[in-house]
Amino acid sequence: MDNAVDQMTQRWLEAAGVHAGMRVVDIGCGPGTVAFEVARRVGASGRVYAVDREPRMLELARARSEALGLTNVVFIQAGFDLPVPEGTPVDAAVGRRVLMYQPDPVESVRQLARVVRPGGIVFFHEHDTVPVADPRVSLPLHDEVRGWLRDMLAGEGAHLHMGLDLHGVLEAAGLEVLGLRAEANVLTTRSHYPIASIIRAVLPRLVGQAIVTEAHADVDTLEQRLLEERRRAGASCVWELVFCAWAKARDQSS
Repeated sequence: MDNAVDQMTQRWLEAAGVHAGMRVVDIGCGPGTVAFEVARRVGASGRVYAVDREPRMLELARARSEALGLTNVVFIQAGFDLPVPEGTPVDAAVGRRVLMYQPDPVESVRQLARVVRPGGIVFFHEHDTVPVADPRVSLPLHDEVRGWLRDMLAGEGAHLHMGLDLHGVLEAAGLEVLGLRAEANVLTTRSHYPIASIIRAVLPRLVGQAIVTEAHADVDTLEQRLLEERRRAGASCVWELVFCAWAKARDQSS
């Protein structure tokens, strides 16, 4: 973990109390980035259950885990309705950018909480597309690129304001919210967030929805064009808000 969002996840996992010896589910693990950070935290005496519905993602995560020499990660093909891992409730369940894709996030959290012991942690890290703009500054390219991503997510049925709604979702699922944090990814005239890399990764989705063409996106020059726009304006840009909340699981029998 080395980019700004990963560093947020690290700090928030620490604040939520994920520590050595815990058994933790990472729901919607994707290529395993969060699962591997949790594996480092729980150590040899703990265990991580990396869960994803997509076999391709699990294959990629498993290969990365083997390359890293991790021995405390178990891979499970399942969703939020997964069975209790190895028959024993876990100490925590975590997820990053996964609730935003659930048709019913409250019910998804309820399902996940069933595998967490009473008093255990349920932790989510979600992004929000709420616009945060400086009315004194015009950054049209930044606004355009942000619009591509927002339109793509909307077209895929994603919840665009899961960050701001996160506290309410956890409470509606019957959990006791213990902590809530929000940070912003800020671009300056000297620093940047890997926007071009993100656009490159999702370009097939953008093109598939006819949001932008490859030629117009011009990913090879995009990062430099964004930087030059900020420098011409002499301005910083709040790219997006990122939220995290963690809650205490309650006894499901009560």
